[in-house]
Amino acid sequence: MTITMSKPTTLKPLHIAIIMDGNGRWARARALSRLQGHKAGLDAAKKIVSACVSEAIPYLSLFAFSSENWQRPEDEVNALMELFTYALTQEVPELHKNNIRITFIGDLARFTPSLQGAVQSATELTANNTALHLSIAMNYGGRWDLCNAINVITQRIQHGELTPADINDSMIAAHLSTAGIPDPDLLIRTSGECRISNFFLWQTAYTELYFTAD
Repeated sequence: MTITMSKPTTLKPLHIAIIMDGNGRWARARALSRLQGHKAGLDAAKKIVSACVSEAIPYLSLFAFSSENWQRPEDEVNALMELFTYALTQEVPELHKNNIRITFIGDLARFTPSLQGAVQSATELTANNTALHLSIAMNYGGRWDLCNAINVITQRIQHGELTPADINDSMIAAHLSTAGIPDPDLLIRTSGECRISNFFLWQTAYTELYFTAD
């Protein structure tokens, strides 16, 4: 019997998720302000988006602002909000031009009306684009995501739309903020920290994890 060995294939991830951490430490090491660090993080995010398009990776999720980040100094939080608004105003037209769809996950109700309006405008403008589905997690937490899904499922049971027997993995996934998006194949965290910090707790059950050295 002759066995023919096939050539190894390199599989690209369908969905990459990134915890963008360490901007402040990066800036401090270079005697820069934390805001300059966050601006450098925005530049890095733009490069990541471009690389995903070039490599034909269809889904990218970026953890931009966690629900715990509100505990940072008020001036830093305000500067981040201004940076988010700036990015949505200045960068979304270019994303749209390059056929990139952008959506937002998280509890957006806490943001200012102007920022919420920019989020809605970006979502609507890019809704039909197909080159890359970019998800931005803002005021997001994995525990919040699960609690929100459970609350919605409970309400549907109370209204007679579902029964407890209907609850399974697929049912829960369909009520998460990432419904319709495949679970990440690869999760990357920058900064050297080796934890996922309440990001995609359900979605990363079988995800490969990579933590950069710094």
